[in-house]
Amino acid sequence: MNVAKNMEIIAVAAAIVLGAGCYAIAPAAPALQVASSTATLATPAGKAAMQVVVVKARRLSAAEKARFA
Repeated sequence: MNVAKNMEIIAVAAAIVLGAGCYAIAPAAPALQVASSTATLATPAGKAAMQVVVVKARRLSAAEKARFA
């Protein structure tokens, strides 16, 4: 049997085996993970649970504010 004549079927078979293998070893994780806003966080004693947001940007000038208004 000539391998060159059967190259297409070899490539298709390899793609099928690879695809099935990827599904077989994929972790069973949920498709969407959303952080809960009511989650309880373990905090050290004496410290409150606080989220810190840092915004780094320059302030808009009056002309820029007028353009966006």
